[in-house]
Amino acid sequence: MTDAALKPTPNDCPLPRRRAEFATFNEAIHYAAESEKGLNFHDMRGNLLRPYTFTEMRNDALVMARRLVAAGIGKEDRVALIAETGPDFAALFCACTFVGAWPVPLPLPTTFGGRDSYIDQLSVQLESADPKLLLYPGEIAEMAGEAAAKQGCEGQSWEVFATREAPECELPEADPDDICYLQYSSGSTRFPTGVAVTHRALLHNLYGHATSMNLGTGDRVVSWLPWYHDMGLVGCFLSPIANQVSCDYIRTEHFARRPLAWLDLISRNQGNTLSYSPTFGYDICARRISSQSHVGDRFDLSRWRVAGNGADMIRPDVMQSFVNAFADAGFKAQAFTPSYGLAEATLAVTVMPPGEGICVELVEEERLSGTPRDLSRPARYRAIVNCGKPLPGMEVEIRGENGEARGDHQIGKVWCRGESVMHSYFRNPEATEDCLVDGWLDTGDMGYLGDGYLFIVGRAKDMIIINGKNHWPQDIEWAVEQLPGFNHGDIAAFSIEMENGEEAPAVLVHCRVSEPDERIRLRDQIADKVRSVTGMSCVVELVPPRTLPRTSSGKLSRAKAKKLYLSGEIEPIKLLEAA
Repeated sequence: MTDAALKPTPNDCPLPRRRAEFATFNEAIHYAAESEKGLNFHDMRGNLLRPYTFTEMRNDALVMARRLVAAGIGKEDRVALIAETGPDFAALFCACTFVGAWPVPLPLPTTFGGRDSYIDQLSVQLESADPKLLLYPGEIAEMAGEAAAKQGCEGQSWEVFATREAPECELPEADPDDICYLQYSSGSTRFPTGVAVTHRALLHNLYGHATSMNLGTGDRVVSWLPWYHDMGLVGCFLSPIANQVSCDYIRTEHFARRPLAWLDLISRNQGNTLSYSPTFGYDICARRISSQSHVGDRFDLSRWRVAGNGADMIRPDVMQSFVNAFADAGFKAQAFTPSYGLAEATLAVTVMPPGEGICVELVEEERLSGTPRDLSRPARYRAIVNCGKPLPGMEVEIRGENGEARGDHQIGKVWCRGESVMHSYFRNPEATEDCLVDGWLDTGDMGYLGDGYLFIVGRAKDMIIINGKNHWPQDIEWAVEQLPGFNHGDIAAFSIEMENGEEAPAVLVHCRVSEPDERIRLRDQIADKVRSVTGMSCVVELVPPRTLPRTSSGKLSRAKAKKLYLSGEIEPIKLLEAA
């Protein structure tokens, strides 16, 4: 139940704002604790459950820090934390940094895969992080405890941990070059490798992001993003602390069930809202509202100043659908703020200047793939979204296969350099050396620069190469999504080796029809659509809904889908062909 007397923490207070200008994150916590601002946790319907001031959070964290010391936790020890959106995780994360330990945020169970899959995932991450302690909410004690036991580390619910003694002790001073936390990137290419981020790198990124957003008076953050993903952890938890901004949260699982509660929360905010989402978040809201009318009576999105886009490929068609759905509620298209980033750069690399909105360039697909155009076929174009300019102190270069720098509008590998770049991959020097060269980070993404703005084309390692021609899986997936009845994330495209040794594109598609004849018709329709886009025949496999694997942040994992398909763990629906 909610208490009607509860009041959210304010947008403004007398304490002068400092945009992450601290030597360590610990300093940032102590400074934020001087303000009246804080974190506000809401239920599924957006009702306020717990206002949690930065003062309370800091004080709770200091008590938890003493408990950690009493439990034998010290500098550079890892403490794994199940990242449930709430006061417990917030205080424990800060407690770890106070004792010099490295908090390791790990995911909650999702609806995909079930109990055994979650225990396996957690066990793999625990094996990599090698923590002394795993702390988790009591409701998942059985699963988390089993994973901890499997890896030989101590596991305890934070409700039980909170009953431990907290004797007075001296806490160590943090150094700017100390590791602040380990972030497990949701990408499948190097999973499960922990990204080690220093205090210096974190604060440099948070300063750059706040400056790019022109963070100021009256601003307030609203978020449903998970705290085990870099955009949720860094952008919507650590940034509000370091920049003294009040924030409103609903849990990710509640957003999944009631996505419009996110927009209800924004509507009730009396300040200027900053709120971020991957493309699919905007997509699900636009789809959910499409059958309703009078959106202006329910929502007021006129104060949404920064509607951030990131964490996946930004799709202009989805953004337009959102504008169409919510223009009557006061949403302004120029509020869209595309960005590009990755955990290895702490979070953001580039951000669109506020107010410039979504800008796209139409680029020939042959140019994107680096192959000559077939003049017998009409040119096909793809809309590439402008992801903005580098953060202050961040350099971006586009390089060719041999490492040479490329000029404007020349596609190549995206490299970046700056204090925000990670320290290393935890206990993985080979992977670190593979992507960090002379201070430059090889992001693994493809893109180009134009007049100082970055345009992202796709992941280099997702490229499908058939007969020497390159194809982006996104192109194939988007083509299938244009058919009626499909949602973003229903399709996974990748290449497979056929019996004759040749490569062919394969498409796994969630199937929601049960009639045998309809399934065959659907398969043939998909094959025709892919052929029209790529000029190639492809293998189309229909799979049951919710079969395709996701990363911890909810994005489609093509690499894992391919692995599960080839190993037989994803079983396609058998089609009964006519004799």
